[in-house]
Amino acid sequence: MKHLRSLREFITALDEIGEIQFIDKEVDWNLEIGAVARRSYELRAAAPIFNTIKDTGNGFRVFSAPGGLSARPGQTFARIALALGLPADAKGADIVNALAAARDRDPIPPVEIPAQGAPCKENVMLGDDVDLMKFPTPLIHDGDGGRYIQSFGLNIAKTPDGSWTNWSVNRMMLVDRNRLACLIPPPQHFGMIRALWAKEGKQMPVAVALGVEPGLPYVGGMPLPEGDDESAFLGAYFGEPLELVPAETVDLLVPATAEIVIEGYVSLEDTYEEGPMGEYPGYLDRGSSSPKPVLHVTAVTHRNKAILPVVVAGAPVEEDHTGFALPHAAEMAYLLRKAGLPVTASWSVLESAAHLWVAAVDPAWHETTGLSSQELCRKIGEVVFGSGKLGFGIPKLLVVEDDIDIADVGQVMWAFTTRAHPEHGEVHFDHESQNILPLYLDEYEKLSYFASKVVYNCLLADRFPVGQRPIAADFAHNWSPELQRHVVENWAEYGYE
Repeated sequence: MKHLRSLREFITALDEIGEIQFIDKEVDWNLEIGAVARRSYELRAAAPIFNTIKDTGNGFRVFSAPGGLSARPGQTFARIALALGLPADAKGADIVNALAAARDRDPIPPVEIPAQGAPCKENVMLGDDVDLMKFPTPLIHDGDGGRYIQSFGLNIAKTPDGSWTNWSVNRMMLVDRNRLACLIPPPQHFGMIRALWAKEGKQMPVAVALGVEPGLPYVGGMPLPEGDDESAFLGAYFGEPLELVPAETVDLLVPATAEIVIEGYVSLEDTYEEGPMGEYPGYLDRGSSSPKPVLHVTAVTHRNKAILPVVVAGAPVEEDHTGFALPHAAEMAYLLRKAGLPVTASWSVLESAAHLWVAAVDPAWHETTGLSSQELCRKIGEVVFGSGKLGFGIPKLLVVEDDIDIADVGQVMWAFTTRAHPEHGEVHFDHESQNILPLYLDEYEKLSYFASKVVYNCLLADRFPVGQRPIAADFAHNWSPELQRHVVENWAEYGYE
């Protein structure tokens, strides 16, 4: 497993496999960057790096689509795989299983190294010298409420007693030279920690690390339990600690190789109208702006010719789906197996904008558990929806026997439409914790952070006797392995390329 320790190492690795497009032509931060990046997602083209940006000096650059999918045959998930130390041809299941396996390892806490000489300290702005407007922050979508500087970085905060440090990915919008409007949902860990500071009547110190080593956003998007430190999980995953240095004005440690670090305090009183923003469900909801807490910036440090990562959230597939969904699928698999359920794999249908999830179970589940399909689906739903942070982002879950490739959207749709009964093929869960971004939610659900959820029962084993269960009439299941090999080996002889 190769541990890439900086964004620049990651870019070099992507360039070596043809997954980077350097753009030297001058582009406008006002919508043009967003439009070019969005088209790259939809074509699954190489990730763009914008080297020349209008009204921007100091060699600052923008890097987009760091976790987008690739059109290269056999390398669909190459960017995510390299970020997590895996080969470029790793399959989706390989990535999910690698993350899930690390959950059983002992955490390896980060190590503090001297700040002097750390890349993130090459330039330091303090007090009146702070000016966030120097960076090439784009207006991403036509209709966004502002320019979003934080779309794929890590927000670092710790509890007042210092017992828990949390790393999360939550959007932040420019207000002016030293203020950011922050999305801090109360049910999420970032919001929980802020509530502890507010209870003491204190502003929460925060460091926002942008352009971090490529594995960090994926663990920042993983629904680890309350109290777990994501940086220590990254250490467990790679088998070596993350290197951190002290921030300048807040009592926090930040990644030594970060491109940009923004430090400050979240006000107890100051708010600013934040949003709307094109978001992961795939829409720009023009009525979704609201007053949000303001981060008052006390310091900014950055590398020479800093690179700002930008995610163009919206219709799938982009980083809100890959960076959120794959780590969530890993945690789902881990928790369901830990609960003793016969789950062999988990996945999020990326094309569903992380709204539809899949759990595959051992085809012999009925014999080994003695449960009916409805009972097994309810147990799976209770674990997933009742798991706190994991369930918060999962509204619809499909349960199927492990006889299809659950990472293939075509096979998932086939199984769903042919196996789930229209009348009794659903198991409903009322008043479950839910994030507020899905478009279908009612107003009271958005205000309460609670909504109904569903498990779709696509299981067959308890409906047919052993030996009479349907077999998929496809190449992989309906012909012997020997005949399959013969056909593949002679494919060219049949006249196919």
